[in-house]
Amino acid sequence: MGVVDASRDGEQRRTLHKLTPAVATAIDPLTPDSEKVFQREKLGVYVHFPWCLQKCPYCDFLSIPAERAAIPHAAYADAVLAELGRRRRAAPSDDLGSVFFGGGTPSLWQPRELGRVLRAILDSFQASPSSVEVTVECNPSSFDEGVARALLDVGVNRISIGLQSLDAERLRFLGRLHDPSGGLRAVESAIVAGVPRVSADLIFGVVGQEPETAAVEARRVADTGLTHLSAYALTIEPNTRFGTLARKGRLPLLGEQSVAKSFETVHDALTGTGFEHYEVSNYARDGHEARHNLGYWRGNDYIGIGLGAWGTVTDGGRRVRYRNTAAADRYISGASDWATIDLERAGPGSLVSEVETINGETQLAERLMLGLRLAKGVDVEIAARQVGAEPWPAERRRAVERMIERGRIVREGSRLRIPIEAWLYADGTIAEVM
Repeated sequence: MGVVDASRDGEQRRTLHKLTPAVATAIDPLTPDSEKVFQREKLGVYVHFPWCLQKCPYCDFLSIPAERAAIPHAAYADAVLAELGRRRRAAPSDDLGSVFFGGGTPSLWQPRELGRVLRAILDSFQASPSSVEVTVECNPSSFDEGVARALLDVGVNRISIGLQSLDAERLRFLGRLHDPSGGLRAVESAIVAGVPRVSADLIFGVVGQEPETAAVEARRVADTGLTHLSAYALTIEPNTRFGTLARKGRLPLLGEQSVAKSFETVHDALTGTGFEHYEVSNYARDGHEARHNLGYWRGNDYIGIGLGAWGTVTDGGRRVRYRNTAAADRYISGASDWATIDLERAGPGSLVSEVETINGETQLAERLMLGLRLAKGVDVEIAARQVGAEPWPAERRRAVERMIERGRIVREGSRLRIPIEAWLYADGTIAEVM
């Protein structure tokens, strides 16, 4: 069964190694020409904030459990700003399209420090706040209307809330610190505060959840008035507490058929309330797609800043992927080193832990892997031309023909897409085409 969950912003990073509400609304909703906007090579900036109150048992992102008072808010912002200065000099583009604060739990960061970082990013690219999507990931346990207004004041125009479930027992199973009413209250607080773009995450496919229950939860969240919703099947990552329990046979899991049925019922519930199912795990109203994530899915460059952050940029014709150190003390204490650091030198003790050059064939494979998750699919020949790779080697051509015969893929000229009714098998289809 191929319900995949790789579309989260953090998963992309791992796999691919003052605004008023009225002004903020200037970027929202997207125009009918949004597809043209998205297809331009706009640059994304991702800022990783690693601290959280408690690590969830399914999470394998880089995170550090800590109480808010123990977080070095200003010192971390100083370190991020130092890195920004160096990364900006090497940026492949001046055309900034999105800024995404992920984690961890960025809603724990003091808004004035987050705002200081955001202002520096916008200023360094001479970007107008009204033209850049600025997202902050938030958890209900550290988010309310006051936080929402504070984030609006520093220039944030999109909030993504980790709701995950509306059932108390499932929330406890998932290690979440909020209760169902607290989760909904967080979403409603963002909307009442005037955040122009509000998104929430749900996890389905959890033991004890019937498919219709998953649909009821999705409809309930949709009824809040938010404009974007991500619905993921629970996946078990090896380096997590759930992964350890699963290896020992001690983790209760929902059967694959029930997970598949939940995928279908959630799809029916959300599309029935006016959402477009534009990516395997993502739904949007009226052109409110996540611009930052669309950049990942379309293979655009993005600068990763912060502890353990991944970035992928084009440098002098080369496609380079890097990762920063995951050592918090080293990252914060080494802020002054960014001014002279060689971004190509990585290794133990360095602020950069990994650097790799990605060849054209690998780039095309990644474009296919991510682009095929989109309802509109990917134009293979355009992607191949951009990366200097062969679009239709014999093996790929044969694989596509097999998938067409099985109804798992559609070819329209040089564009491939997976029909929504075959998204349950997306993993296998993508593997074949790659």
